[in-house]
Amino acid sequence: MDLQKLNTLISILEKSDVDELEIKEGDNSIRVSRHNRTPVQHYHNSSAAPVTPVTPTSEPESAHPTLKGNVLLAPMVGTFYRKSSPDAPAFAQLGQQVKKGETLCLIEAMKMMNHIEAQASGTIESILVEDGQPVEFNQPLFSIV
Repeated sequence: MDLQKLNTLISILEKSDVDELEIKEGDNSIRVSRHNRTPVQHYHNSSAAPVTPVTPTSEPESAHPTLKGNVLLAPMVGTFYRKSSPDAPAFAQLGQQVKKGETLCLIEAMKMMNHIEAQASGTIESILVEDGQPVEFNQPLFSIV
């Protein structure tokens, strides 16, 4: 699919009430979706392995913790990275104060690095994905209180 077709799909999506659009051409497919900015408190995916969040304490938490804050969801399928390169510091740490619009991680999709930004200001309560782990669309990444 060429860039002009992609821009056309995005334009159609922006001008309509449609939240998601998926097009298949032969072996190729593309999904264009509006980012869901609604805070989510719970997440359950019976087909996925349980996620153990990284927390400031060394005590293990349950597979599906009750999170107090706003949960930042993955806007796309890809590979989650906490830093821009192996030698760079992580974009965000547990307990760190973040501002709305600040980059928290990268998701690599189709060889493109996509900066994922905080949707709200606050403190990072949990990091729900390990560095280098594949993520699914709408999978929880961070909890911000």
